[in-house]
Amino acid sequence: MEDVQKQLLTKSKRAKMEQRGKMISFFCIGLIVLVVLSIFYFVASKGLATFFVDKINVFDFLFGTDWNPSQTGSNGKPLVGALPMITGSFIVTFLSAIVATPFAIGAAVFMTEISPKKGSKILQPVIELLVGIPSVVYGFIGLTVIVPFVRSIFGGTGFGILAGTFVLFVMILPTVTTMTVDALKSVPRHYREASLALGATRWQTIYKVVLRAAVPGILTAVVFGMARAFGEALAIQMVIGNAAVMPTGMTTPASTLTSILTMGIGNTIMGTVENNVLWSLALILLMMSLLFNIAIRLIGKKGALK
Repeated sequence: MEDVQKQLLTKSKRAKMEQRGKMISFFCIGLIVLVVLSIFYFVASKGLATFFVDKINVFDFLFGTDWNPSQTGSNGKPLVGALPMITGSFIVTFLSAIVATPFAIGAAVFMTEISPKKGSKILQPVIELLVGIPSVVYGFIGLTVIVPFVRSIFGGTGFGILAGTFVLFVMILPTVTTMTVDALKSVPRHYREASLALGATRWQTIYKVVLRAAVPGILTAVVFGMARAFGEALAIQMVIGNAAVMPTGMTTPASTLTSILTMGIGNTIMGTVENNVLWSLALILLMMSLLFNIAIRLIGKKGALK
């Protein structure tokens, strides 16, 4: 009896392996959480120094239109108005998402509903190829092709929001398309069968049943693409013109948060006003990424409840 009781109380090899696996998993999860919190703390501590150490007004920073941290204004404070970059980032992000969404939905419908075989053979490799192209290649193509095209058709220097929109449109198209395909494939097959059985045409089924059922997934894809566009740095920096002024047109040079940040962060001294305000721009980028992720989760939960 004692031997039987001892065997019952002794953990088996599988139980020990499972326990080790749980410990390793919890350790990895804890490490990831620690790294994320460390990044947030580091960026926040550097970014908030602009307001707590350099005593710059938050409203002057967020809504000011003059950007020249090395000079001071009439109030004796550095000219660190970030509104031109914030505006440029949002305009380019929204325009690229507006342009990319119809193309992404059309490609996804073709790949899932109209011709799945040709879609998987032709469009899928093309989309995968677009995902693998580095950002610098997109920027170089935009610099040599899109900028001269915009200059010849719309006038101006060619550098500006319009050129940046075209570049970001191509860059986020694979992401939005792939996620839209997944959203359409997740629609239950009996939805389609029920619609066709009631006498609906193929297009009516796609438009009024499949697309409407996949709306939460499509919105998630669009928001995810916007997050990708908002954080893009190198490609947009090469075509937007990098002028820290309020955008006055689609073909005039402008700037984004990422373009100013990447151009200036290597040319400043740590702890100075010029460096701190760049970290404040990085903090805005981080907060916007967090908001995009929250929006994606809320849209996903709404779709799950349905």
